[in-house]
Amino acid sequence: MKDKKIAVVGIGATGSVLAAALLQKGPDTILVDPAPGMKNKLLENGINITGEISYPSVPVTHFCSKISEMENNAPDIVFIATKTFYLPSVIEDLKSIAKPGIKIISTHNGLGTEDMIAKAFGAGAAFRMSLNFGVALKGPGAVEAAFFNRPNHLGCLDKTNTEIGKRIAELLTSAGLDTELVDDIKLYVWKKMILKCTMASICAVTDKSIKDALTSKPAREIAEVCFREALAVAKAQGYDLGEKYLTDAFAYLEKVGIHKDSMCGDLERNNPTEIDFLGGKVVEYARELGISVPYYTVMTNLVKELDKAYSAN
Repeated sequence: MKDKKIAVVGIGATGSVLAAALLQKGPDTILVDPAPGMKNKLLENGINITGEISYPSVPVTHFCSKISEMENNAPDIVFIATKTFYLPSVIEDLKSIAKPGIKIISTHNGLGTEDMIAKAFGAGAAFRMSLNFGVALKGPGAVEAAFFNRPNHLGCLDKTNTEIGKRIAELLTSAGLDTELVDDIKLYVWKKMILKCTMASICAVTDKSIKDALTSKPAREIAEVCFREALAVAKAQGYDLGEKYLTDAFAYLEKVGIHKDSMCGDLERNNPTEIDFLGGKVVEYARELGISVPYYTVMTNLVKELDKAYSAN
């Protein structure tokens, strides 16, 4: 896609992987992150991805500390890989540099992020990716990938974007980050986010790994009810995942869940959590639909109280 300028906003674990893949095909890809000192470190050392995804020593030549710095070199395609709670401010900053026809791809964990982009820029600008790899940040631009259940999924809200969507998916795939364009990305988001929305809160409250939470009888009972509540909300939105989903979900989590959810780390580091876009979004949707989700409500509120308590320290 040499005819398109591409930028990645947010160079944490996920953003580093996306940036490394895109830089393989387009060295002019612009990286954006405000973290102090990151610009110099990445320009000097590049990006190094190891493990199940490998991009060793990828050079970085274009780095901005602020979105506004791209004003005279505005991108055509923007991947947003920040923490979800930064999305509103990123959207506002993008408004100042966005040119007609811009495509904005949310790669976040959470529900409804693509709708926020569509509300700000129109459905024609909004894309969503559901990423199927697990990564951990070891340092600026240094990431270890634990797994990659290929492919990732990409979708657009406006079907007139199908052709450009295919090109984006092909670009990522050709760079080794297998990606498939799908007709209804929200289905794939729900499939992944029911797992994330449920286990993030349980791990955060219990301070357990996913696997340990599922082998604890009380925590597993909470998880089972939360899964059913979230499935009911998804079904009411038109996504009936069926009973087999629950069996498959537990089997998958028991296999890969040796780590704690990232929300545990957020609380440990006194950082804000993404609860408003995870359990909080399930509760929000449920209230709009008139569905009772008492377990989800309790778990969400417990995380919010922990978040508030940690933030006050």
